[in-house]
Amino acid sequence: MSNQLHSLMNTQLTNWTVLYTKLHNFHWYVKGPHFFTLHEKFEEFYTETATYVDDIAERLLTIGGQPVGTLKETLKMATIQEANGSEKADEMVQIILDDFKIIAKDIETLLEAAEEAQDEETGDLFLGIKATLEKNMWMLQAYLG
Repeated sequence: MSNQLHSLMNTQLTNWTVLYTKLHNFHWYVKGPHFFTLHEKFEEFYTETATYVDDIAERLLTIGGQPVGTLKETLKMATIQEANGSEKADEMVQIILDDFKIIAKDIETLLEAAEEAQDEETGDLFLGIKATLEKNMWMLQAYLG
C-alpha cells in the first residue's frame, strides 16, 4: 500500500483526534440562548468523531500502516487547531464548520490516492465520512444563516 495513502490517512486521524477534544471542550463550555441545541449537537458530533478515529486507525492497521497514537504526534501532524477556550457559541459553530471544510477538502486528495492504490475499501470509508461531513456542513451553515 502507498506511503502517501498512509500519510493522508494519518492526517485525517490526527485531525479527527483534535476535533474530538475540541468538540468536548465546546460541549462543556457553550453558553447562551442556544445552549441546549448546541450542547446536544456537539455531543452528537463528538460521538460520531470517536467512531471515525477508531475506523481510520483500524483501516490503517489493516492495510499495513501505523496510526499516530500519541497526543504529541497528533498535535504536530494535525492541520486543524485546538480550541483556545474562550470561544463564544457562534464562534464555536463557525470553527467546527471551518474544520469540517478542511477535513472534507483533504478527503478529496485521499480519495484520489486510494483510487491510485486500488484500495476501494479505504475509498468507501472516506466517501461515507465525506457524505456525512457535507450534511453536517450544510446544517452548520444553515444555523449560522
